[in-house]
Amino acid sequence: MVLTPIDIQQHRFKNRLFGYDSAAVDRFLESVAEELERLQRQNIELKESLARTRTTVEQLRAQEDLLKQTLVSTQQMTEDVREQARKDAEIVVAEAHIEGERIVRNANERRLQLINEIQELKRLHQFFRNNMLCQLENHRQMLEMEPDIRSRDLFDNTSSDIHALLTDDPPNSSGASR
Repeated sequence: MVLTPIDIQQHRFKNRLFGYDSAAVDRFLESVAEELERLQRQNIELKESLARTRTTVEQLRAQEDLLKQTLVSTQQMTEDVREQARKDAEIVVAEAHIEGERIVRNANERRLQLINEIQELKRLHQFFRNNMLCQLENHRQMLEMEPDIRSRDLFDNTSSDIHALLTDDPPNSSGASR
């Protein structure tokens, strides 16, 4: 039986000759006592449940704070890693530009060196060619001064063949048949 405060206030005991019916009063008091005991147990259980719930809420709030701190730390670390990666990328790009410029500069220096070497080789080729032609001309003139005609004919053939090789002209067919 669940008792409410109104039930207690409105409950009326039967009157007897010497007062209230003691058995009815005892039964009512026993019912009130049982209900109060039940309510006390329920109140204790509710207080314990509330304490457990508060502890759980406090633990959850602490976990939430820890998670928030972890999230903020993770976000900061992520930003730091991004910033460091950006800086590293800028360094790599700058080094690549410097290396590229060095390679281009070295290639241009090597190109100029090769151009100079080619020009020098052309100059030396022309010098030796002219020198050889002069020597051949001198020898031809010296041989023409000699009385032996056979030597002169032989020299004319050899001289024209050498001259043709040096000037890249085809050999004279008339000189080759002598």
